[in-house]
Amino acid sequence: MNLGKETETLEFKKTTGEMKEAMVSIAAILNKHGVGTLYFGVKPNGDVTGQGVSESSLRDVSRAVYESIKPQIYPAISEEVLDSKHTIKVEFSGESAPYSAAGRYYLRTADEDREVTPEELRTFFGANKHRGKWEKELSEATSKQIDRSAIKAFWQKAISAGRLPDGRYTSPIILSRFGLVKGEHLTNAGELLFGNTHPVALKVGIFATDEKLTFLDMKLYEDNIFNLLKTAEDYILRNIRWRTEIAGLEREEVPEIPVAVIREALANSFAHSIYNGRTSHEICIHPSMVTIYSPGDYASNHKPEEYVKYNLESEIRNPSIAKILFLSKSIEQFGSGFKRIDSLCKDAGIKYSYERGDNGFKLIFYRPQLISDIVNVTYDVTYGNALNITEQAVLAVLKQNPVSSREDIAEKVSKTVRTVQRALVSLTEKGYIRRVGAKKNSTWELLR
Repeated sequence: MNLGKETETLEFKKTTGEMKEAMVSIAAILNKHGVGTLYFGVKPNGDVTGQGVSESSLRDVSRAVYESIKPQIYPAISEEVLDSKHTIKVEFSGESAPYSAAGRYYLRTADEDREVTPEELRTFFGANKHRGKWEKELSEATSKQIDRSAIKAFWQKAISAGRLPDGRYTSPIILSRFGLVKGEHLTNAGELLFGNTHPVALKVGIFATDEKLTFLDMKLYEDNIFNLLKTAEDYILRNIRWRTEIAGLEREEVPEIPVAVIREALANSFAHSIYNGRTSHEICIHPSMVTIYSPGDYASNHKPEEYVKYNLESEIRNPSIAKILFLSKSIEQFGSGFKRIDSLCKDAGIKYSYERGDNGFKLIFYRPQLISDIVNVTYDVTYGNALNITEQAVLAVLKQNPVSSREDIAEKVSKTVRTVQRALVSLTEKGYIRRVGAKKNSTWELLR
């Protein structure tokens, strides 16, 4: 008889001679999942070999758990006969993590137990403290404070994607079916997904350089997740470059960053965030990169590159939110986000990276080195004149809005009016711009 493969919540030991290793596995599983099962008398490959089982051996297991696992847990230890072979089954759970085995701390990774430092453990629990439970708590929003058009758009997309059975739905049916309402109030997940209370903030901006200093556009949107996903996607697609490709007799407009990459990155950003934290969602479009920032530390113990390389189990911080995004096809598959982004970026020749901070996670997509609508060139071959950073920023603002006043430009480039005036004079002398019209009602004409 074979019990299958070991998992993150299932461990096999050949005999009670591996008692010490078994205690390590119990602590690691408790720290990662809070519940698990361990068998003595089963090989690592799942083959049931059996072992001698007596009252004494059952007491030995109970004593080992009592002496090794701290804080104390109370497992169910029993004899189980599988295919005429005797085994010891240990079912355990605990809600007082972190747990140690003989004074050391471990985390479960796939089917292995990895010893971790106290700092690593703090980081792990910091990233996972909101997982699941917070979503189900009641919000202050009532069941009537909902965006019915967003809920309708959700079930239409889910049916079209084949992930929700065709049928007649209403907003109350959807909210109840997916556990997004309790009594007279929406759950936290329900309000975030479909509330009309503007529960989530999204900051977006376009910058003239790769520093967050000279902004050409800055907006703040407050809405529910379902609507903000569309808002965020539209903002990025409006403000990145597109090229025309001809296939046969058809012309196709192709964005510099694939739409599927943008959608996957945005959906995962909203699905794995920590809400009500110190930061908000943020999208920044720079001359050489587009960044998507998600509040809350990275939601997994695995590195993104491990998800790309291996077929790892998904670790989801907000299961209810992720489920709605999956059903509406915003997320293609659970746990495949990084693998999908990596594959699509490689196909398109797009480089990407990420940054993990104390307060959030940032995905960075590097834009192809093309001539941009935003000035990204520091040297002009024709005139042989170099543009300094301030001149580039001022020129970028004028490309966006040629009637900008010196005061408007100064605010956007974070410089004084006097500095902006010097830049305008320099750009005029170098042949980039010229003033048109009367002094009080003038505008700037871009010469190249």
